[in-house]
Amino acid sequence: MKIIVLDRDGVINLDSEQFIKKPEEWKPIPGSLEAIARLNESGWRVVIASNQSGLGRGLFDMDTLNAINEKMTKALGQVGGRIDAIFFCPHTADSTCDCRKPKPGMFLQIAERFNADMKGVPVVGDSLRDLQAGAAVGCKPYLVLTGKGVKTQADPALPEGTEIFPDLAAVVAHLTT
Repeated sequence: MKIIVLDRDGVINLDSEQFIKKPEEWKPIPGSLEAIARLNESGWRVVIASNQSGLGRGLFDMDTLNAINEKMTKALGQVGGRIDAIFFCPHTADSTCDCRKPKPGMFLQIAERFNADMKGVPVVGDSLRDLQAGAAVGCKPYLVLTGKGVKTQADPALPEGTEIFPDLAAVVAHLTT
């Protein structure tokens, strides 16, 4: 079984400094939905691991997060794509939880859910914490230059072996050729 773990905001959809707080604010990055469909066609299980501290901050509720994710899954369905699972951390940055990236809790949950060894599993993110969380369990880090990626690219703390691509579509082209 081939698994890939994607961050959501800044990788699949345009990010916002004010958070994505309602479905109308969720807008796909050009080519990202088609890239996910290409992964599906190539036999990949696509999993999202996303910090969603807006829940903990009271910026939106669970129904709204579900509506945002429903908009994403419907848009994916229109291009023949799907997400196999969505994992999220609802906690704020000052939380002591183990699921908020850069901690690896969500990745451990993914490994358990899919009965998978995470060693070498691609993790695609636009921020350092996305890549650190995956690298902590042996994932292969891929940085995209969408979202916060350009700023993240200059960080000397990038996990060893991080590969850098312009966007999710370029990562997928690399993985499926």
